[in-house]
Amino acid sequence: MIPIIGRLHRSKGVTILLHSRSLVNKSVISILRTHRFARQIEGEELSVTDTFPFLTALADLDLGPAKVDLGLLHLAYEADDRGLSIPEFTAHALTEITGENKIEPKGPRDVVLYGFGRIGRLVTRLLIEKAGSGNGLRLRAVVVRRSGEGDLAKRASLLRRDSVHGHFDGTILVDEANSMIVANGNAIRFIYSDDPTTVDYTAYGINDAILIDNTGKWRDRSGLSAHLRPGIDKVVLTAPGKGDLPNIVHGVNHRSIDPAERILSCASCTTNAIVPPLKAMDDEFGIVRGHVETVHSFTNDQNLLDNFHRADRRGRSAPFNMVITETGAASAVAKALPELKAKITGNSVRVPTPDVSIAILNLQLRREATREEVLNHLRSVSLAGPLSRNLDYTAATDAVSSDFIGSRAASVVDANSAIVDGDTAILYLWYDNEFGYSCQVVRTVQFISGIEYPTYPRVDSSSDTSMPAPLKAAALG
Repeated sequence: MIPIIGRLHRSKGVTILLHSRSLVNKSVISILRTHRFARQIEGEELSVTDTFPFLTALADLDLGPAKVDLGLLHLAYEADDRGLSIPEFTAHALTEITGENKIEPKGPRDVVLYGFGRIGRLVTRLLIEKAGSGNGLRLRAVVVRRSGEGDLAKRASLLRRDSVHGHFDGTILVDEANSMIVANGNAIRFIYSDDPTTVDYTAYGINDAILIDNTGKWRDRSGLSAHLRPGIDKVVLTAPGKGDLPNIVHGVNHRSIDPAERILSCASCTTNAIVPPLKAMDDEFGIVRGHVETVHSFTNDQNLLDNFHRADRRGRSAPFNMVITETGAASAVAKALPELKAKITGNSVRVPTPDVSIAILNLQLRREATREEVLNHLRSVSLAGPLSRNLDYTAATDAVSSDFIGSRAASVVDANSAIVDGDTAILYLWYDNEFGYSCQVVRTVQFISGIEYPTYPRVDSSSDTSMPAPLKAAALG
């Protein structure tokens, strides 16, 4: 399976999924685990012997760029009564993206990172992981301030090894002469500048690029406009935007982005964590009001030891204290989810852990519900549909924060901690505030670049009664 998945991705820009989870660049164990995950949808474990025939059928088709879900193919084939062979059924199900109907590739699209901190390095890992097809995002450059002798080697070392997220999966070479880091064959130029208005990106062969500002230094339209230099087409901020800047949470409001908009924000990690479950709950039960309390890992803007800080409490030692601080996530909900009329308040407690946070949502619902009803709904939403890439679900009774390091979801519902009493629902949501958020950023950049392709096969939910409802939504969404 692995060679076929790789060839389809590299030569045709096809991303192979299994129930919304990518199989590209995954290990044998990861692919087997993803098949086992299918038990939650199909009721029994899906075997590689079930999906392999569909994969070989895909390899024989003249496919264009797309996402193809083997799980959906298998379910649809099992429900089909025409007596078709697997190659015949697969060809028929994918006529929209084969031969003369195939989508023309829209990539590659140049990407520039402004800053190379925690989020910048994780976004780098993700972009390199997804490289290969030639039709995706292509990280061309990183802009940083020169920090002194051995700057490039030190930055390469930080990319290569991470105390929280482990070793980089691959090889990293330092090319001092050309001011480049070559990661898994991807040449990334480092541009040294203290002022965004001094950089002409076209001088480095960069054109029509999306610049991701992960410094947080500028957070309004005026400040971020300085990035709109020769070679840069759009700017994405990895922090809450101020003023009229659109705050985007992928999965919830990314399709509402005005194509003419050149500057936007991916909001905060906490906003991304709470907005998908808020939408899921509001759509089904309605929300009158809510409060979010986040128990958040410490971050770089706190002090290791007590020292001066512009904020009142963040100057106290981060690894030694729980620190009450404000969060703008609650107020940012209105920007990302304007149809939610409920008032949402919020606060945060920073705790001595380096990564993974938990958001506690206390919601007053518009109607009474049972705990089983709420959890069944959230589980279904997490398995398939428009939020399946953003919201995850765990029923593990022994889960703790470190179990969610590397989670790609914006947040994960902890089923065993949920409390539902009449019209009150209290939800506990784990989220990797570094990696999960970085995944949300990359998803948003993929969408605005035009290379986030639809998922196939598409299913007619109005006529097919044999397929589980959430899967119909996934195929249509």
